Amino acid sequence: MPRMFREDLSRNFGFLLNDVARLMRTAYDRRIRKLGLTRAQWWVLTHLFRGDGVSQTELAETLEIEKPTLGRLLDRLEAKGWIRRAHDARDRRMWRVHLTEEVEPALRTMRALAAELRRDALAGIGAEGRERFVDTLLAIKGNLSRIPANMPPDAPAAPVGPKSATVPRRRSR
Repeated sequence: MPRMFREDLSRNFGFLLNDVARLMRTAYDRRIRKLGLTRAQWWVLTHLFRGDGVSQTELAETLEIEKPTLGRLLDRLEAKGWIRRAHDARDRRMWRVHLTEEVEPALRTMRALAAELRRDALAGIGAEGRERFVDTLLAIKGNLSRIPANMPPDAPAAPVGPKSATVPRRRSR
């Protein structure tokens, strides 16, 4: 019987990113429990915090969930008074989703818990290492964003030169 192909994935950055993201979501779930939010609800609120007023369709695409599923989540958040939906000024068929003032105390708690989690996750890594890490993630994100969505699976990726792979460093405060 032929030996099956094996690969050591312990240092494969794709697997590591996925594992780290999963561990962070799980740790955040535990911390956020006191607000009575599900993962899906805090994920929606976080994306609205990032870009308030997005269309319901854009939000569903960003969250990678079906529109009816998002609609039910928004119904629950709207019932709490934390979001409101309004017709788009230019296209009445489109709904825009906005955070309300009532959600601000919960958002403050969410952001504080997220900052604590990031601090705990980066424990033992100096300021320069943290900046380099974030810069590297931004460069990877940029590289992946430039891959055309309709690229055939067997087509080689476009080479990225050193200038296009650099990410502007955040200004020190």
